[in-house]
Amino acid sequence: MPMTWTTRAPVLGRRGAIATSNFLASESGMNVLRRGGNCVDAVIAAAAVLNVIEPHCSHLGGDAFMLIWRATDGKLTAINSSGIAPHGVSAELFAGGISPDGFLASTVPGEVAGWDAALRLSGSMPISQLLADAIHYAEEGFPVSRDLAGALRAGADRLRQFPSSAAAFLKDGRPYGRGEVLRQPDLAATLDAIASDGPRTFYEGETGRRIAEYWQANGGCINERDLAAHRARVLEPISVTYRGWAVHEQPPVSQGHILLEALNIVETQDIAAMGVGSAELLHLCVEANKLAHADRLRFAADPAHTEFPAGLLSKGYAAERARRIDPQRAAAFPPPPGEPPMATDTTYLCCVDADGNAISYIQSVFHGFGCGVVAEGTGVLLNNRICGFSLDPTSVNYLLPGKKPVHTLNTYMVLRDGRPVIVGGTPGGDIQVQTNLQVITGLVDFGLDPQRAVEMPRWSRHEGRNVSLESRFRRATVDGLRDRGHDVTRIGPHAQGGRAQVIAIAPDGVLTAGSDPRCDGCALAY
Repeated sequence: MPMTWTTRAPVLGRRGAIATSNFLASESGMNVLRRGGNCVDAVIAAAAVLNVIEPHCSHLGGDAFMLIWRATDGKLTAINSSGIAPHGVSAELFAGGISPDGFLASTVPGEVAGWDAALRLSGSMPISQLLADAIHYAEEGFPVSRDLAGALRAGADRLRQFPSSAAAFLKDGRPYGRGEVLRQPDLAATLDAIASDGPRTFYEGETGRRIAEYWQANGGCINERDLAAHRARVLEPISVTYRGWAVHEQPPVSQGHILLEALNIVETQDIAAMGVGSAELLHLCVEANKLAHADRLRFAADPAHTEFPAGLLSKGYAAERARRIDPQRAAAFPPPPGEPPMATDTTYLCCVDADGNAISYIQSVFHGFGCGVVAEGTGVLLNNRICGFSLDPTSVNYLLPGKKPVHTLNTYMVLRDGRPVIVGGTPGGDIQVQTNLQVITGLVDFGLDPQRAVEMPRWSRHEGRNVSLESRFRRATVDGLRDRGHDVTRIGPHAQGGRAQVIAIAPDGVLTAGSDPRCDGCALAY
């Protein structure tokens, strides 16, 4: 495959770089960097803007995960700010299955507590300054983007179910069109309260009270005690080495371990010799993802309830799992889980600052527009992460009050010689780890720059033997996968669900950033 996939050039800089899924957010983060803020400050400013201008992907009522590298002490820290199932919820409430819509679908929102933890750990500017752009876009409005207009069309019927949501996101009952100005005065007031009184007001102040009262009045389970008790978890990342590079990921409840296990499996083969975009390479990666995902189904759960098997990420276990891959035949899904030795909308953004600090950050309301409900009087849209639980009582991810569901959200950071060299990630539900696998192997095994790595043709694995391939793959690749038993569907040239953002850091400090053309975003550097 010719190496001419890019629609744009990578951006280069030395003092700072940021990549997000919307240019307004990238601009907001870059302005913070230019005013002397660090990468954590910049990302929180950009993340808040994204809550306003991409409400279908992330919101104050969602969750956030991040990896933060501090150059001063060489410390990499994971922050997990996903919420628990409310204490009033139980599996018995979902006899007919878990609906993605409505007041029973939400876990306690964690995003704002994640901002609080990140600022306490590494922030340098007050949150009152960081939320200024988000407040402006919520109060004064912004022109609706291509992506948001499409999401509003697709989600209009869901939003119409709830008067508060229809009032927030529909114009006289119809979805806003591209270029129309959307204003969110209630959300502006909530953001202004956080800016004035601090993040804890979201949980313990007037905003939290209103959310809890609205949920309780409409049959939901979230109450004021659930909100007031929420804190982000500050954790150690998990990691593996991949061809001498240390790849760090979010620990459980994140399913970032799928990426690390898949990297361990493909490391057993010389994939550079297979050739970028080849059927042989795609087959290996698809099968590795199946094996790692099967282990997720068997072992992944809230570590406060179930111990995560550390041996899942050992090289010996990866070699054992790799031996299950038939190079000429696709396996069914799910394959049997192993026995390790004991021991579909989201927003991703990343940033590196002039001092060498770095952050890999992701936030989400899970499905498009989350549970579909805006808490009346607050402008806050809540998540539907209860859908992340299992209702099978034999599952380690079984729904229990006070428990966190397994999370698709994950972020990665790659270190070499003890310093960050790649910061990246993507949204996309279960496709996240698949996209990250493709981007990392593109960067490490094939030497692609960040823009080429995020733009290269991508595949995504689904249930059974189903694999979607973007139409830019060669015919020989499609035929080679079908010959191996994969059920291949060809999709548009940039139709795979991920929206990857990547920043590479060279030994001399030069930053190279790339942003996925599959969204409205951009990378900026200076």
